Amino acid sequence: MSQPIHSHDPHPGEEKIEGLPPGFGEGLPGRIAFWIAFTFSLFQLWVAAYGTLASQIVRAMHVGFVLLLGFILIGNLLTKSRAGQTFYWVLGLLGFGTGLYNWVFYKDLIMRSNFLTTPDLIVGGLLIALVFWLARRLMGWPLAIIAGVFLAYCAWGQHLPGLFGHRGYDWELLIEHFGFGTEGIYGSPVYVSSAYIFIFVVFAAFLERAGMLDLFNDVALGLVGHWRGGAAQVCTLSSALMGTISGSGVANVVASGQFTIPLMKKSGFRPAFAGGIEATASMGGQILPPVMGAVAFIMAETLNLPYGDVVRAAIVPALLYFGVCFWSVYLESGKHGLLGLSKDQLPSPWQALKKQWMLLIPLGSLVFMLFANYTPIFAGSMALALVVVLILGTAIAATIGPVAFRFAFWVALGIASAAFLNYGVNLLMIVIAVLLAVCVVVKGGREALVIVRDSLAQGARNALPVAAACAIVGIVIGTLTLTGIASTFIGAVIRIGENNLFLSLVLVMITCLILGMGIPTIPNYIITSSLAGPALEQLGVPLLVSHMFVFYFGIMADLTPPVALACFAAAPMAKVSGLRISIDATKLAVAGFVMPFIAVYSPVLMLQDPYPGSFLAENVGYWAEFLWTVAQAAFAVGLWGIAVVGFLVVRAALWERAVALAAGILLVTPGMETDLAGFALGIAFVAQHIMRHRRGPASPVAA
Repeated sequence: MSQPIHSHDPHPGEEKIEGLPPGFGEGLPGRIAFWIAFTFSLFQLWVAAYGTLASQIVRAMHVGFVLLLGFILIGNLLTKSRAGQTFYWVLGLLGFGTGLYNWVFYKDLIMRSNFLTTPDLIVGGLLIALVFWLARRLMGWPLAIIAGVFLAYCAWGQHLPGLFGHRGYDWELLIEHFGFGTEGIYGSPVYVSSAYIFIFVVFAAFLERAGMLDLFNDVALGLVGHWRGGAAQVCTLSSALMGTISGSGVANVVASGQFTIPLMKKSGFRPAFAGGIEATASMGGQILPPVMGAVAFIMAETLNLPYGDVVRAAIVPALLYFGVCFWSVYLESGKHGLLGLSKDQLPSPWQALKKQWMLLIPLGSLVFMLFANYTPIFAGSMALALVVVLILGTAIAATIGPVAFRFAFWVALGIASAAFLNYGVNLLMIVIAVLLAVCVVVKGGREALVIVRDSLAQGARNALPVAAACAIVGIVIGTLTLTGIASTFIGAVIRIGENNLFLSLVLVMITCLILGMGIPTIPNYIITSSLAGPALEQLGVPLLVSHMFVFYFGIMADLTPPVALACFAAAPMAKVSGLRISIDATKLAVAGFVMPFIAVYSPVLMLQDPYPGSFLAENVGYWAEFLWTVAQAAFAVGLWGIAVVGFLVVRAALWERAVALAAGILLVTPGMETDLAGFALGIAFVAQHIMRHRRGPASPVAA
């Protein structure tokens, strides 16, 4: 019998992040960088648990740590000379100094607001320059160029004609606005990074080190590995599960793709298709509840809505998105006669769950606390603490011989850990402190301590790209608030939408795709929702739907040529160009491009109230409208899958693919008449295709 297929990574969590290879560096510099990352995580967790520092200080120290760790890692991992390494270490120390400056002179800076001294202006200008430099090194040129254009607009936009001109601002005002105020670098994106994103990235790092990625892969292999095209089905499911708790779809491509892409290629899939599936599923994880790459919490906070409302709105579009991925894989596999994986090579999903079910407790606790209306900061911190309890508790339980005693230990530990809901954070901290002390002396306990230590450091390292992006995105947000250019854009969209809503939606879509290029999920959403979200809302689009619209297209930017960051991340593993991968990914992600438009015209797709005058809602009921909308959306994207792949039960003729495409377009065009015509045409196409297959010789199709 063949050996079971497993996905275990000998170095979990050590994936390459944007702009940096794995690790912290060699020798003493590497050890120093490691402990800086460890300290960064401890600082953020302490602030999250106790929150005794002013928000401005927390933001400044967050950026200071990001600059320190980011530049040191660049020096350790990318420079080839001692002089270059020293130079980047100096930049890192200067960046950290800007955070300390804001902490030490916090009250003084408040008192002399609008009258900053020369040292203040030097520190502020240095901060802006360092943030640009780090973002460019970690994220590449796209985000730095976008932010640079906005900063240049602030500095010289008064020379532009017409509506785009502004009154002009001197550099002293710009440095104060961007380098010290809460509407620049220390604005809402950095607040989000320090309060939400960092905790959930560290949470994901702990889950990976504890074996969550292995659990997801084993469950996916066992559940869908034997389906037709099983290797790609496994990729879709496992990448979706891991993608939802990851703050970066691109990072998830790198982490999961190391296992899934070679497996798909070995199973017979085209390299570009294998890379496209990984990129599409990993980015789709960002729209998949319950975590949605932490955007669910930010959206709830931004819109002042319960977390549950955001999750419910995202459920159906996410299911349709991944339904199309599974369907496209099924069709592609049939087209090329690709079989599923042999069952005797696959792990049992039930055995995987039986062995590691406890890893689901922190995730379940997180969702419970969020639906119980605890703040995301509290819920994320406590879920992270529960992961630590599990890791340490497992090491201690392994030393307890009798099963009854082991069971009693877990019961007592569970009760003590759950009591924090009534007795506060301190109780859980005491439980963790006791477990840490016990692990120092028991056999196998030190390995658990190493996991905790390494996860804290790796979590800080994984958070760097998103945190750096949030810092530079503050330049964009600060420009919007200072110059009022957002109002100009919103006014233009509204004027177009008064005559043609569809054209306004297309304009917003293009804007989101351009602004989203090369930007991580969360700052991506912050930018697009600040600029385009209000425009749609003023056109009568429901508030939550308008934000979901811009969020979806911000995500799709990482799959769309020419930048397609997720696709280029998959390219080295697929050994094919990122552009070719992006073409396949764009086809696979068709639901992600269509669902937002459908939701604007039929808000029930996101479980929102239908527009007044809706025929089915007013004459039959809300659920009739909902089921009809879901059915037409599912049938439309299913037909488009056939049109794109060119296969159903046999290869589809060119005219059949055109008919399938046309039927799908009719189904998503607003109006009951077009819906009925689309259903009729689509059903007729499927019926004749199946009849043609039965009349003619069957092409070989995998079972």
